[in-house]
Amino acid sequence: MTVNRLRPRRSCLAVPGSNPRFLEKAQGLPADQVFLDLEDACAPLAKPEARHTIVKFLNEGDWTGKTRVVRVNDWTTEWTYRDVVTVVEGAGQNLDCIMLPKVQTAEQIVALDLLLTQIEKTMGFEVGKIGIEAQIENAQGLNNVNEIATASQRVETIIFGPADFMASINMKSLVVGEQPPGYPADAYHYILMKILMAARANNLQAIDGPYLQIRNIDGYREVAQRAAALGFDGKWVLHPGQVEASNEIFSPSQEDYDHAELILDAYDYYTSEAGGKKGSAMLGDEMIDEASRKMALVISGKGRAAGMQRTSKFEIPEA
Repeated sequence: MTVNRLRPRRSCLAVPGSNPRFLEKAQGLPADQVFLDLEDACAPLAKPEARHTIVKFLNEGDWTGKTRVVRVNDWTTEWTYRDVVTVVEGAGQNLDCIMLPKVQTAEQIVALDLLLTQIEKTMGFEVGKIGIEAQIENAQGLNNVNEIATASQRVETIIFGPADFMASINMKSLVVGEQPPGYPADAYHYILMKILMAARANNLQAIDGPYLQIRNIDGYREVAQRAAALGFDGKWVLHPGQVEASNEIFSPSQEDYDHAELILDAYDYYTSEAGGKKGSAMLGDEMIDEASRKMALVISGKGRAAGMQRTSKFEIPEA
């Protein structure tokens, strides 16, 4: 079957699966993705009941326009299989993806894929419809990220989990997402780029993790802009106040979006019979060619996914 694995994910809202009030509120927020959390946001004693709460809200809530994801517990715990079985059997038809945290090896993705396939076949669901989001949270996971990205056709995103990752490498900082004191460069650049390369090499999305100082919107913007500049597709949001900032930062500007659409229209014309079958041409003062078209496709794709409308159109030059 064919599934759209490149869903809009500019803002990925984390919601505790054990909190009905938050689950209700999340439905009305303009986040591209909402993930209902059974891992860190749920206390151990609350996890069993939270599974059923999530099933109820997936089946009865209005998640129109949102990618619906559940983050289960990682495979080193005793909760993972029951998380997956309860949620997918109970609400698999109203679920887009399972997020697997603390992924360290490709085999962990394969195990989740096999379990999902068994449930889908048993329940009569479309096999392969439910995607997987792989969260990289330690050094071993980063070392194996290329194998993780290719472990299953269900994989849609590679996600950076900064808090656990910082702890795993003994980074000297207690502020998640901020630069550690004493290091003059960007301490996260290598990590983010390695995740991004693994994602792009396999036509997956790359998502940056949370910024925990939820009321510091300026700080959130600074960290989000770093990831967006590299080419990441979106970032987690932990508070409604971060949603608007994330949607804005991971969308192109109106000017860039319009320009990208003009490039695509112009290139399509100039390479046609009517346009002279040219390999390159001038658009105003700018020369455009196949490389320009590829760059424009990225920007136009992000703009279209964000629901942007162009404000200009290509005019065929007079003979």
